[in-house]
Parts: sequence; structure tokens; C-alpha cells
Amino acid sequence: MSPRSIFLPALFAAALLQGCVASKTQIRRADAVVAATVDTRTSCDRPDHCAAASPLLDAATDAVAASTLQRPVHIVSLLNDSEAAMVARLSLIRGARHSIDVQTYIWEQDDVGQLVLDELVQAARRGVQVRILADQLSSFDDMAVLNRLARVSPHLQVRLYNPTFHDAHTSPLQWAAGIACCFFKFNQRMHNKVLLVDDSAGITGGRNYENRYFDWDDDFDYVDRDVLVGGPAAKAMADSFLLFWNHRRSVPLTHLRDVNRYIVAHPAAPEWPAPTFAHPQRAYRAQQEASDPDWLRAHVLADSIRTGNVEFFSDMPAKTDKPNKKSAREFTRHVMQMVASAKSEVVLQTPYLVMSRRARKIFDKLHQQTPPPRIIVATNSLASTDAFAVYALSYKHRKRYLKDYGFEIYELKPHAPGPAEANAYASMESTSESAPPMDSGETTGGTGTANADGQTGSEGAPRDGGGKSKSNEASRHFVDTENRGLLGSHGSSRRPAPLISGGRRFGLHAKSIVIDDGIAMVGSHNFDPRSDHYNTEAGVIIYDQRFATQLRQSILRDTQPENAWVIGPRRTGVPVLTDINNAIGSVSEQLPLFDLWPFRYATSYQLKPGCQPMRVSDPGFFACYEPVGDFPDVAVSPKMFFTLIITAFGAGVSGIL
Repeated sequence: MSPRSIFLPALFAAALLQGCVASKTQIRRADAVVAATVDTRTSCDRPDHCAAASPLLDAATDAVAASTLQRPVHIVSLLNDSEAAMVARLSLIRGARHSIDVQTYIWEQDDVGQLVLDELVQAARRGVQVRILADQLSSFDDMAVLNRLARVSPHLQVRLYNPTFHDAHTSPLQWAAGIACCFFKFNQRMHNKVLLVDDSAGITGGRNYENRYFDWDDDFDYVDRDVLVGGPAAKAMADSFLLFWNHRRSVPLTHLRDVNRYIVAHPAAPEWPAPTFAHPQRAYRAQQEASDPDWLRAHVLADSIRTGNVEFFSDMPAKTDKPNKKSAREFTRHVMQMVASAKSEVVLQTPYLVMSRRARKIFDKLHQQTPPPRIIVATNSLASTDAFAVYALSYKHRKRYLKDYGFEIYELKPHAPGPAEANAYASMESTSESAPPMDSGETTGGTGTANADGQTGSEGAPRDGGGKSKSNEASRHFVDTENRGLLGSHGSSRRPAPLISGGRRFGLHAKSIVIDDGIAMVGSHNFDPRSDHYNTEAGVIIYDQRFATQLRQSILRDTQPENAWVIGPRRTGVPVLTDINNAIGSVSEQLPLFDLWPFRYATSYQLKPGCQPMRVSDPGFFACYEPVGDFPDVAVSPKMFFTLIITAFGAGVSGIL
């Protein structure tokens, strides 16, 4: 099929769809149906709305009470462990007395999505005001689920951010039409992740509501990170959420055309079904731990830090509308300023090592300092990433990163034992004798049918074909990647590259920075052009050496030899030929197109047995490290060739990947 035969229908569809909004009459009709059928039953008549005891919320409340304008007090807990990250959310939701605000980029209807959503519904039914704001392109496109959410409680509201052509569900034709007619609006997504309770305790970071962000996926899980913050910074979270909630791009459910039609066509009040999980004992264990104060103190509060200076920042909604306005990119601006201030060390963890123009200038300037600060970068390998198109651009610029900026680059192994150890507890079934057994009725999700691998799909659609051996299933498994640019957005392009090895695969998703072992950032910002220019981002900056040390140690664990390959220059062979090769490679790398030189400057290395880890710049590096190829553990496949093709021809789209 020619590009013209695809583009013209998309353009025609865009022209038809652009002006098609739900009319005021249609909105009033759907609102009337909702008002007449909303479930007004409540489970509590107490002033505190029957809030459960939560030591996390108590710690946050104490911090707020101890704070003054001149001397703020915060309690901060680093949520590296996925089990603690899930249980902390459940504890806060159950402890809410007044309000819960949730902002996210992805919300799936798998075990994690169902569990958290049901907890929010139960909070609303006891009288807590619950608001959910999710990016439309990546969340809640099942009409039956949205119909239930619209009517489950008067205390629960849901809005979708930046809907494509005023629909909750985006078809492939609408996707193409969105690019054809209104690229900048369509491409700008809300990437913020915030859970805020009673305006006093909040969680922010990298995790969305999907199994793989909490180590509950059987094939592919993310190494991710959040931070729990209690204290005055939570008020900044509340202010930011309100800006997004009231923005014109945040659309109530009855204003969405497809949801509107569905509600009107189904006037009978729907029931809210109890969640049914693919792995019910995992969910049961998390629910039990959320009600156990001792567990919460041991696994969440034990290493928490009481500190003063904590700042929450967020970009403004629809920052592409006013890209030159400083306030529109507030969080992005602060992250860049933080890195630019480095004197001795920058420790950066990002899933996508593609530098924006501003970031390149910052690192170039840092490298010219005397002495230059050490720059440690933990990122994905091709074997661990689900965004191969982005990885191709990182691969293209390895020489620039190593030579011009002095990066020490560590790429995560897909079966790294560090993440595997952390995953072991979260992914195991409950061993409690009181845990409910799974019966045949618990193999289906509340809104779809689970396939053989426990993954649910809208209207029962399976996520993959199944029926094949488990040895390489992760490489075929559908991956709901956050990287939704023009490439890596649909179908097989969202699946990781196939591997030579088998077993559960891990990919890096955490976004964190430590500066000079004293300033730390945890948030949603990937430090790439998309985060810089398109997506809205959010996170916290914590000015405390103790917290910075915790975060630095966590990142560096992922760079250890058992967990990561080291990127280094190829060992010098014949001096003259090596110099000629490097010169040609440098010219080729600078070309926006036709970067076809096959002999790259750098490759991946593995520590030899009996050697101690050392830096690439160490004179003994080549004696203790052996090269393992440019794409270690990746099987020969179309993904590998696509990576090379994008390396050669894709430089012009680096800003939108």
C-alpha cells in the first residue's frame, strides 16, 4: 500500500472528525441518564468516612502539622520496591478522609488496574471525593468500564486528557488522522503520575497502573521508582492537579462522543462487579499488607527521611500551546537547571538515552569544566527495552556521549539478577493459609477475558496468540510502551526484540537524577526531547544528602556487572586503520540521513571472571572486560535490522520518538 493511499484517507477522516463534538443536547441527555441512575448508596455515615488507620498518612499529617512557612517539614520514602509501591498506594487510599486525586498516563484493566480502581470505588462509596485524570491515548478505552465509572458513585469523577477527536477510544484511522491534521496537539500527552490523598500525602514517579510497573507481569516487568512525600509539597501537587483537572483538554466522560452514545444506549444502571484477577493471591497479599501497620512501617517507613526542602514541580497543561513560556515547562526547566549546576557528579537513570538539544548543550558545557564532573548513566540495552526505535538513536550517538560528554554508560541486561531478586517476592503467590484459592471463575478480568498468560484485553480480546513455548514469550508479548511517538506505537512495533536467552525479562523505566550526592530528582521526566518539548512531566526535587545517597545507591545497583553491560570504545587494532574508521564514523554519525557506516565507535562489554569492576577510562579496562557485541543477547530478527535502519535514517524524528 502506498503512502498516498494511507495519507489521503487519514486527511479526509481528519477533516470529518475535527469538528465532530458531542452537542450540548447530547451531553445533557447523557448527564440526565447518569443523574437518574448513579448509585447513591454509601457504606459509611461517619464524619471521617470510615477511614482506615494508615501510618503513612499519619506521618504525612504530622509533617504538615509541624511545618511553618519558614521551616517546612516533609517525610519522604523512596519506593524502589514494587510491592511497597503498591501497598503504599492501597494504604493511602484506605486512609483517605476527604479526597483522593489520581493523575496517570496509562491505566490498564489487568490485575493492578482492577485492584487500584476497585479500591478507589470503595473509597468513593464511603464518601471520599475521588477524581481520576488519565491520558486518553493510553487509558480506559473500554466503553463498558467507562459507563460503570460514570455511574458508580456521585463521589467519583473521571476525566480523560486530550482525547483524540473527542472519543475515549482511538482507532487506527483516527491515529493516522490525528498525525495528519493536528500533529502537535495529538502528540502532546499528559505523562504526569501523581496519587494525592487529603492534600497531605502524595506519591509521584514513573509507575503507571498496569501489571508490569509492579512486577505482576509474567513475562516483562519494569525496573521503576516512586517517592512518597508527606508535607507541604503535597499542596503543590494539589494545585498542579487542579490546573490539569480544570483545563479544557481534560474532558468529562459524558462529553466524549463514544462514551456519550454508550451511556444513552444503555440507560439501565450497571452494577460495579467485584474484580476478578488472573493471580488473585497476589492481590490478596497486597490487600492484607495494606492493613498491616507493622508491614508498612517495616517496608515503607523504616528508611524514610524527615527533611525540610522538598519541591514538587509540574509542567503546565498543554505546554505545546505556549512552548516559549517558562511556566509551561516548569518541571523541565528545573531539571535542566539542576543538572547544569553539577560540580562533581551526575548520576542519571533514564529508559531512553536520547538527548534534547538543550541537554546536549548542558553536558557539553559540563565536560569543558576543569575538572569535569563524572557522568554516570544507567539506561536500557536493546535486549531490555520495549522502545527499539528510541534505542536506535541512542546507539547512533554513542561516540558523542562517550567522547564529547564523558558519559559512563551502563545498559541493563534483560535477565539482570538484581531486578529478578526484587521481582521474586512481588510476583509470587501468597503463602498465607487464609489466602483465598483461585477457582475457575477467577481467570477472567472484570471487563475482559484473560488469555492463557493472564493478560486481559478489552471485550475479551487476547493480547497475543499464545500456544507457543514459554522460552521466548517475552519477546512476543504485547508491550504497552510509554514511548508512543510516530515509531513504536502500534502492533508488533511495541514488542521487544526477540532474545537468544529465555525467561522473564526486565526493562528499565525509572527516571531519576542525583547531583553531587546532595540533590535528587524522582519523577516522570525521561530527559529526552519528548519529555522536554511535548509531554507534560512532574516530579519532586529533594535537597537532602541522606535521600540523595539512598537514590544514588539504588541507581548504581543497576549498573553493577551482573546487572548491566558497559558501553566502551572498541579496542584499537591497526592504528592507522582505526583512525580512518573513527574519522569516517564521526562524519557518518553527524549526517541526518545515510548514517550507514557499519563499524561503530563503541560496543558492549562484560566483566571477565576474577576481575574487579572499573571505569572505561581506566588503563586496565580492556584487560578485564571482553566485548560481547553491539546488541548482546538479541536474536537476529527484523527488530535488529529496523534498529540499524532507524540509526541510518531516523535522526530527523528523534524529537518525537
